[in-house]
Amino acid sequence: QVQLVESGGGSVQSGGSLRLSCAASGYTFGSAYMAWFRQAPGKEREGVAKFERSGSTTYANSVKGRFTISQESAKNTLYLQMNSLKPEDTAMYYCAAGGYYSGGLYSPLYWGQGTQVTVSA
Repeated sequence: QVQLVESGGGSVQSGGSLRLSCAASGYTFGSAYMAWFRQAPGKEREGVAKFERSGSTTYANSVKGRFTISQESAKNTLYLQMNSLKPEDTAMYYCAAGGYYSGGLYSPLYWGQGTQVTVSA
């Protein structure tokens, strides 16, 4: 059974930093098929950062230059380093893995339960 468990969320002031972690069991992170998504209240879920099929990384325009996705194979853990946080980054953050790519979109198979990030002005 695959489990993805996020941690590292919390409340910070604008301009602060957080590092989210996603530990996997029953699944081995590789060089692709991994991503972070977020969903703010009343809004649709959006992709934040992902590893492409090539292993390169891509980011939503709203977080580019501030967030960094990475993974550590030895710990089978996915990370999201978030710097220069803004109130509009407030959301539940989810890690996702597995699945497939189609038409430039990534459709994960496995999802974590989410970790809340709240940024105050």
